[in-house]
Amino acid sequence: MAKRAKLRARSAVMSISASNVRLKRAYDEPDPKDGRRLLVDRLWPRGVSKSDAAIDEWVKEVAPSTALRKWFGHDPARWDEFRERYAKEIHGHAELLAHLRELARDGPVTLVYSARDEIHNDAVVLRQVILGRPIE
Repeated sequence: MAKRAKLRARSAVMSISASNVRLKRAYDEPDPKDGRRLLVDRLWPRGVSKSDAAIDEWVKEVAPSTALRKWFGHDPARWDEFRERYAKEIHGHAELLAHLRELARDGPVTLVYSARDEIHNDAVVLRQVILGRPIE
């Protein structure tokens, strides 16, 4: 029974095109090609107005917990452990994760984040989880 559920979940994830899940800083200009723009940070980006951000949905519930965010502190030396811890937190929000995957199956979505580091940030991890890719 559990094996069937895993297979159904895997096939649902496999139908998401990687090109449908994009990443963009909140400080970059919105583009019509962004599709649905989802702010994935727990805090609103400093100095960005709601109209300039053009956010369709703020999914702060899926952002890293305050404790995890503060522990990480955007320190690349903590990146590997942050990815593992954050992936566990994301999976704890199964309904929201299913919602994000559904949006990604329906068309392009852009995960909007405010971090300066474009490689070591929560949106990178969230994209991997949405696409069903392993966190290594």
